[in-house]
Amino acid sequence: MPIDRATLAALLTIAGRVELPDVPERRSFTMAATGDILPHTPLMAQAARNDGDGGYDFFPMFASIEPIISSVDLGICHLETPLSADNSSLSSYPVFYSPHEVAEAVVSVGYDGCSTASNHSYDKRTPGVLSTLNVIEDAGLGHAGTTDVEADPSWWFYEVEGVKVAHLSYTYGLNGFRLPPDQPWLVDLIDEDDILADAAEVRSLGAEFIAVSLHWGNEYQHRPNGYQRGIAETLLASEDVDVIIGHHAHVVQAVELINDKYVLYGLGNLVSNQFFSLPTQDGVIAVLEIRETADGFVVADIEFVPTQVERG
Repeated sequence: MPIDRATLAALLTIAGRVELPDVPERRSFTMAATGDILPHTPLMAQAARNDGDGGYDFFPMFASIEPIISSVDLGICHLETPLSADNSSLSSYPVFYSPHEVAEAVVSVGYDGCSTASNHSYDKRTPGVLSTLNVIEDAGLGHAGTTDVEADPSWWFYEVEGVKVAHLSYTYGLNGFRLPPDQPWLVDLIDEDDILADAAEVRSLGAEFIAVSLHWGNEYQHRPNGYQRGIAETLLASEDVDVIIGHHAHVVQAVELINDKYVLYGLGNLVSNQFFSLPTQDGVIAVLEIRETADGFVVADIEFVPTQVERG
């Protein structure tokens, strides 16, 4: 089935391209980012059938993208739901709690880490945040956007082809839930000043390339809203933010170039079971080519690989 016209139009809204001189012997690496991982009940049921022995096997749902994710130097997913360490109290929309085997599938595909700040991060309150972090870390994945200890940062560093890469993650809100007054650091919320302060701190700690994941925008709308555009302009005006990777809309949104830096407003859905319309089945894998210049690392080029959820 061809990709939806509105999705294609969103992808084609790319304002320019970064022009780089041909400089030999500078460092470079590739990075892939993908859309929302949102295991609805039918996906959990299919994963149970795939396993057949009381567990959940999600790998077949990701298998077709393994050649792409495993071929890049850094693969980052967006895990929208909390994970249950013992698979108790599993649930789907509107309050999610997904099987821990999701993390195992993500690792098997070749991802190195995930952004975890979303409007569903706090669905299962503090125990859900802590469980998710335990599952992710046990699987060997990096994570950004949530933390279990106030003293521990919520960002993550990766060493990629000799380059120190920092990943930060934030969400617009928590579906009406409020973080405990004594644990406001559990999930990172979007605040321009806080993001800029965090980005400056990771830069001071040696980060050479800084990616910021944002869970934002209007659901099912291809066009970025004013809130998104305003934040993008503020963050990309800073020398401490090199690219913005967006999620939450569940459809593919535009890509723009601001201050010679890219904002990917929304990558659509990667694994889900939303049925509202065809565009919610669409997503893209963004493969970023990141090169070193005299002024630091920049996204020199992006390749988009369309994906589509197969719902049977």
